[in-house]
Order: sequence, then structure tokens, then C-alpha cells
Amino acid sequence: MSKRALSITRMITIALGVTLCMQTLHGQKLKGKTRPAPTRQLMKGILQLNAGSLGAALKDAGPTDDKAWEAAQTAAVVLNEASYMLMDDGRCPDAVWAGAAKTLQEGSSAVIAALEKKDLEGSRAAAKTLMGACMACHKAHKPPKQ
Repeated sequence: MSKRALSITRMITIALGVTLCMQTLHGQKLKGKTRPAPTRQLMKGILQLNAGSLGAALKDAGPTDDKAWEAAQTAAVVLNEASYMLMDDGRCPDAVWAGAAKTLQEGSSAVIAALEKKDLEGSRAAAKTLMGACMACHKAHKPPKQ
């Protein structure tokens, strides 16, 4: 085989390998292996809604009555459960995702504990950790807006 043919064969092999790796990664982070829910819809329908609700509840003077404290706690509880869902069914493509999910678990647990005590400042501090987990993962995995 000539050097040129060998070089072309190597380039094609590398291109196919990269393509297969990218398809595998996209499959893992875009959808679970056995369940039909796309990760994007889980993010919009569960995580984004509850993170927004929690953020709104902790603004300004914070929750104003028991019902508002409970609503904030419900949002934190859903975020905590979602952190486990993000690791389930083959959705986790790498260590960045796994680390962010763990930080989301820990941050949301801390928010829940602070909300149970009606500790607004503690809730806000823990929520910053929680939101930091989201941002770290999005930086690595969320496609740029077109």
C-alpha cells in the first residue's frame, strides 16, 4: 500500500472513530438508554421549572407564609430527586456530569434542610451551590444557542 493510500486510510479510520464516539456521547446525554424521555425535556419540564420557582421564592424578603415555605421546599425536593434521575438509565456521559449531579444532590439537600428551619440566608447560600452545579454541567454539555 502506498504512503498516500495508507494516510487516507488512517484519516478515514480516525474520522469514523471520532464520529462513533460523538454519537455514543450524544446518545447518553440526550436520552436515557431504556426510557423515552429526552434529557432536554426533563431539563425544561422538571429542573428548569423548579430551579426557577426556588430562585423566585428566595428573592427579596423570601417566603412570606407557611404555604410559600412549603412551595420552596417542594421545588428543592424535586430538584434533589431529579439529581438522581440525571444519573440513571445511562444519561451520564462523563465525570463533569456525574460531579454536577452529586453537587446538585448535596446542594438541594442543604436547601431542603435550611427551608425546613425557615432559614432564608442558609437557603440562599445552599441554592448558590445548587445553581453552581447546573452551570458547571451546562458549560460542558449544553449546546450553544443558535
